[in-house]
Amino acid sequence: MGVDYYRILQVDKNASDDDLKKAYRKLAMKWHPDKNPKNKREAEAKFKQISEAYEVLSDPQKRAIYDQYGEDGLKGQVPPPDAGGPGGATFFSTGDGPTTFRFNPRNANDIFSEFFGFSSPFGGMGGGRGQRFSSSIFGDDIFASFAGGDGETVGSSMSRHASRKAPSIERQLPCSLEELYKGTTKKMKISRQVTDIRGKTMKTEEILTINIKPGWKKGTKITFPEKGNEEPDIIPSDLVFVIDEKPHSVFTRDGNDLIVTQKISLAEALTGYSVHLTTLDGRHLNFPITNVITPNYEEVIPSEGMPLQKDPTKKGNLRIKFDIKFPARLAPEQKAGIRKLLSQT
Repeated sequence: MGVDYYRILQVDKNASDDDLKKAYRKLAMKWHPDKNPKNKREAEAKFKQISEAYEVLSDPQKRAIYDQYGEDGLKGQVPPPDAGGPGGATFFSTGDGPTTFRFNPRNANDIFSEFFGFSSPFGGMGGGRGQRFSSSIFGDDIFASFAGGDGETVGSSMSRHASRKAPSIERQLPCSLEELYKGTTKKMKISRQVTDIRGKTMKTEEILTINIKPGWKKGTKITFPEKGNEEPDIIPSDLVFVIDEKPHSVFTRDGNDLIVTQKISLAEALTGYSVHLTTLDGRHLNFPITNVITPNYEEVIPSEGMPLQKDPTKKGNLRIKFDIKFPARLAPEQKAGIRKLLSQT
């Protein structure tokens, strides 16, 4: 089976959720690196093992795969009992082969932060092979007992050894205008280096889910914290996806407005024209225009533009512009007829 997560958490195989929480609470507090400055390296290793064990056993799906296939099952070396699931587990299909399960251990500090209810993870002490800690909330009751022998809190001394963070990695995320109008979900496959509980570096693949909201604009950034490679004494870089807007065959975007240009003849410009459009969400619109359409004329249709990012129930305007095709030449009788008609108006 490889790593024995039950032994690490000191629980039996029938342990309930409450049993797991009690065991994690006790061991995580005992082995938190900031409470063990004299044996920091050992504490970091144990703290990471405890966190990984809790992450697996507290998730019914991961636990079922681990119980049936052991550590190999979590590494995707055998097929899972089923597919799907959130958290550190990812699923992807390669070609026509079977869907596989791949468990990517989460940052031990994030698990600790979520469990104890702190809104911000401890960031920044380093030395933990991909793990990170800080003293940002030292002085609060839960860490009041973490003081060193000289009366100085461990956090204040540890913070001087904070790791640096790798620069963010930015990637363009092209989206069609339809996707930005209606919203969509994109799944991006990434590959990165991570460290296991033994400190060994391995390459892993992960699927990131990006929920595109209606009305998002070019330049909108979506950040996945610390999804870069894990390296000793360096906090992994953030992975940032930047929304880019693909050109559309009919519409162009101007802020929250949509612009469309209709090509019409001079006769239509003078006598009337009906605009027929299919919207980005598939509706068919018909707008009759009875006004004389001059070269600079613009018809504005309220609330038929892009959804507003802050309130998608509201929309910008649809602005219809016109490209009037004038005849290259007119016969003498045509000129006479036009002159006669216009002189009567």
